[in-house]
Amino acid sequence: MSIAGGLDKAIGRALAVRARVLQIFTRNTHQWKARRLGPSEIEAFRNGWAASGLHTVVAHDCYLINLASPAEALRRRSVETLAEELLRCGALGIPFLVTHPGAHMGAGFLEGCRRAAESLDEARAIAPAPSVTVLLETVAGQGTTVGRSFEELARIRDRVSAPGLVQFCADTCHIHAAGYDIVTERGYERTLQEFDDILGLTNLRAIHFNDSKTERGSRVDRHQHIGKGHLGARTFQRMLRDPRLRAIPKILELPKGKDGVVMDRRNLGLLRRLSEKALPRGRTSG
Repeated sequence: MSIAGGLDKAIGRALAVRARVLQIFTRNTHQWKARRLGPSEIEAFRNGWAASGLHTVVAHDCYLINLASPAEALRRRSVETLAEELLRCGALGIPFLVTHPGAHMGAGFLEGCRRAAESLDEARAIAPAPSVTVLLETVAGQGTTVGRSFEELARIRDRVSAPGLVQFCADTCHIHAAGYDIVTERGYERTLQEFDDILGLTNLRAIHFNDSKTERGSRVDRHQHIGKGHLGARTFQRMLRDPRLRAIPKILELPKGKDGVVMDRRNLGLLRRLSEKALPRGRTSG
């Protein structure tokens, strides 16, 4: 949700579309310099959240951050910005901060994973923020981005000094674009089991619910409205009705168009209907 006019305004926007979970940016996502959060803004956000009935709030960090960068100046700035994001989440009471591991920029995936883990540790050294857990997000695999496979994410988490403060956010569009099958029943079960074996479903703390404009394995990150892309409505219905995923916050990251409220209501309305309907009988695997 947009934070235009103040962070607390995002809460009202979420309630207007009957959302139960909210994801926000605590700052401008395309600038390194962030506006300072004042005590009154922090208080307004905390009080608004407490009175809202929202289940949880998740933050997503600045898009400029590249924790895996081999360019030291960029990596250093990314570390400092992530540390600032941790402090902002701590002040606001937000428990989860979603981040992309970054891109290795030709240095190779092993080196990218090492640098990402090192960057996470350095950010924690600046801003311990023990109440905030970083959620490494699955990525589509465009270019040299790190985190396309569950193994890469595990490699990062296993190298950090405080692995308990690093967990995961799964993006349905990204997982699909990276090559995992979550559309067929057999593929879905296989993918979920692989995630559990490598990362642990208990460490999955948020899911970005996005359909995909591109085919499986494309490694192209293009979000589409629910049921309008290659994942299809039934994929989301299966996930909504899966007891293993029921308690995990699910967040839309979809094109808003000219009237974001209308689109949010349509997508959320469809998801509510899908969650209430039984899966149809018939062939479900491929």
